[in-house]
Formats: sequence, C-alpha cells, structure tokens
Amino acid sequence: MPTECSAELFKFAAVGSRSVVAGFDGGAITSDAGALLLGATDRAIRLVGRFAGCFVDRRRPEQVEHSVSTLVGQRIFGIALGYEDLNDHDELRHDPVMAMLAGKLEARRANCAPVAGKSTLNRLELSREEATRYHKIAHDTAAIEGLFVTLFLEAHKKAPREIILDLDATDDPLHGHQEERFFHGYYDCYCYLPLYVFCGRHLLAAKLRPANIDGAAGALEEIARIVAQIRARWPLVRIILRADSGFARDAMMAWCEASGVDFIFGLARNVRLTRTIGAELVEARDESRMTGRPARRFKELTWSTRKSWSRERRVIAKAEWTKDEANPRFIVTSLTAADGDGRRLYEEVYCARGEMENRIKECQIDLFADRTSTATMKANQLRLWFASMAYVLLD
Repeated sequence: MPTECSAELFKFAAVGSRSVVAGFDGGAITSDAGALLLGATDRAIRLVGRFAGCFVDRRRPEQVEHSVSTLVGQRIFGIALGYEDLNDHDELRHDPVMAMLAGKLEARRANCAPVAGKSTLNRLELSREEATRYHKIAHDTAAIEGLFVTLFLEAHKKAPREIILDLDATDDPLHGHQEERFFHGYYDCYCYLPLYVFCGRHLLAAKLRPANIDGAAGALEEIARIVAQIRARWPLVRIILRADSGFARDAMMAWCEASGVDFIFGLARNVRLTRTIGAELVEARDESRMTGRPARRFKELTWSTRKSWSRERRVIAKAEWTKDEANPRFIVTSLTAADGDGRRLYEEVYCARGEMENRIKECQIDLFADRTSTATMKANQLRLWFASMAYVLLD
C-alpha cells in the first residue's frame, strides 16, 4: 500500500534567531529526533532548569563555556535517549539535536563543541555538597529531594482526596569496589540497597543506601519529609503507606498512627501466626482438593507481637491452599472496616503494590538507574538522581 506523506512542517521553539522545524523531505536524518519532544516537555515543566538550580557553580563565569544547566540537561536527555555512559558524550557533544536542546548551536570559543564532553560531565558527577578548590560545582541534597515531590504536586490540577505512597527496597548489583559495597545474603551479590517511593507512576524519592542495613532503615525519615511537603500543599488529603513486610516496623507504624497517616504492610509469617488460621487452612485444603483449583479463606485478627510492637493492631490473614500445599499470608493495617473487608483490602489494595515493581524496573532497566559504577557513594547517588529525573521527564 503506498505511503501517504505529508509535506507539512512541524515547528518547535526557536533557538536564538533560528527557527527549528521538522520536515519530511529527506536530507540529514537523526535517530534522536524524539529528543525535541523531550525538550518541549521540559519547557512545559521546567525540570532541567529547576534541577540545575539545585547546584552551586563556583567556577569563574568568564571561563565557563558549558553552564550547569547545559550539563544537567545533557545528562538527563542523554539517559532518556538511551546513552547511559559518559563516554557517549564525546560524540553527542557534536550532535545538533543535543545542541538544540541546550539552546546553544555554537560554542563561544573556537575548537569547542556546543555541549560538553565526558570529562566535564564527569566533574559534574563528582560534585560534592560543598564546593572545594578542586570541585567547583556543588549540589544541594535537600533541594534535589524536595524537587521530586514538588514535580509530583504540580502534576495535579487539584488535590486528590486520597493518595497511596508505595515504598520498596531493591538490589543494585555492584561489580567493582565502590564505596559502601557490601554483600547481601538475600540477593546473593555485592550491591547497594536503594529505597524508592512512588505514588502511582510518580517517583517521589530514590535514595541510595548500602546493603548492610535493615531494608526499612531510613524509610521513616524519608516518609516524614515527603508527607510534610505534601501536607503543606494538600492539608486535607488522606495518605496511605503501602509496603511489604520489610517495612512493618513498630516505629514506622507508631509514627503513622501519631501522624494521621494510614498504612497497609505485609507481615512476615511465623508459627504463632500460622497456628491462628489452622482451621481455615484445612477448609481451603479440602476445597482445593475437591475442585482441583487454589482455594483461600480470610480471617481478621487483633494482634500484637510478644515484644516488638507497642500495641495491638488489625491483622488480616489469607489462608490459601495451592499446588497441594499451604500458602498463608498476612498483612497489618490501620484501615478500618469502612475501607473494606479482609478480602478486599488484601486482594485489591495490598496486592496492587506489585505495580510499583514495574516502575522500579523501568528506572533500572530502561533508564540505567543501576549504573552506579563510580567510586564514591555520593557520585553514585547523583547518578541515581539523574536517571530518576529522566524517568520523571518521560513520565
């Protein structure tokens, strides 16, 4: 079937005195033309400029060819386009598309590309929280962390009635001798243990952590910071925390109860818990053997541990028999009967947290958030933020 081509031109924002148009009449073709749409998105939400504002540049202005905004944008756009390595930018610095995204088609100095190469970008990644004689660019950690939440808030035209914040820790395998590198028994490798916080598809936090800690370490501080920022803008919104059993810590639940934040967490099973649903497991077993299909029953408990919890809490037990064996599962929650019975809270509310794992995969696999191969923890955290900003831009 013959292709119907359109001769109409698509116009983009001008760069200086030059107009930028997309045509279909052949000529020089780039495989990264989609970057122009990323540029249009960035102009709408001002992501690159505000992220660059989280950095302090102590270089001499008269000697600076590539501004921090250019460097930050170059790194974010490069990751979004699939160029995860700094080495890629030794070629990309001559790419007219990258120059257009930077709003700078020519360098001021002779024999200099419009945008930066790998060495300049490497100095950006090695920036510290305080500028030094040898590290002229510094970054503000608190400002960067706050920007993720600000972008989330601005993505809504009006305050929602209710939001669910998903927390999860995942492995970031390491293949060198990076700072804070430790072996993790569960993941069976040397790795970092980053903490992610999402609300639906929106990324609110990506914090790099060593692997020799509890999976919930630092989560309470992150959640307290995020909740405070959200409530400053949306004071009436209902907030629910959702996470697996690794976050079902008494300190976290007690803070939620004191702060008016609801929670629904997985709860690790043990012999004492499993014993409470013995009758339900027998019923599920009999039904499964009769029908040849998995069977489940739900039971609600008012439960407390013997030592680690400060009070009794609502626990929902799933007594399931599948593949001719018991598969008991438990969750602990502050949600009440008005929010739903045990089955609904488990199957429709708690199990929906699995979607967050897909968002983490998008960050790590598609946008190289696990490319933490620099020597220091701070530089690898900055790399994680660059990848995370690329995710926000694409989202």
